[in-house]
Amino acid sequence: MKENICQKKMGLVEKLGVHLEAREQLAPVAARILAYVILTGKRGATFEDMVSILCASKSTISTHINHLQDLNKIEYFTKTGDRKKYFIINKGTIIQHVDRMISHWQEERSIHLEIKEYKEKQNDLKIEKEEDKFDLSFHNDYVKFIDEASSSVKELREKLINNQFHI
Repeated sequence: MKENICQKKMGLVEKLGVHLEAREQLAPVAARILAYVILTGKRGATFEDMVSILCASKSTISTHINHLQDLNKIEYFTKTGDRKKYFIINKGTIIQHVDRMISHWQEERSIHLEIKEYKEKQNDLKIEKEEDKFDLSFHNDYVKFIDEASSSVKELREKLINNQFHI
């Protein structure tokens, strides 16, 4: 059972790592470290664990951990009487991702509203046949979707800020 969970975790480390490589523009090892830290959770991932489990040299892991810390993607804590550092995801990283997502959606919303306004004017001023007029329902539905999705993500963001999640 434990071996199966370990295999599942490593499969997810690889899958999430590939995703993070592209989304965060990280080197492959840095992306795997970040994925491993995310999947290890609040108990924290140690340097030694990452060297062993990710099958990379100490210098490679160290370089990428330092880079991820410089990017504020991970942070560490220590335990009394223990000299190890326990790396965890920086909550600010998730908030930044959410903020980028909201910003992207607001840009799309603005563009769709401009296109819709243009099409409405074309419908009113230039297009006489009803069958030739622009159908605005897609824009209406898409703007509604963006508004609802943004609202849900903003709610999630507030919960993150107010420490309602322990990542």
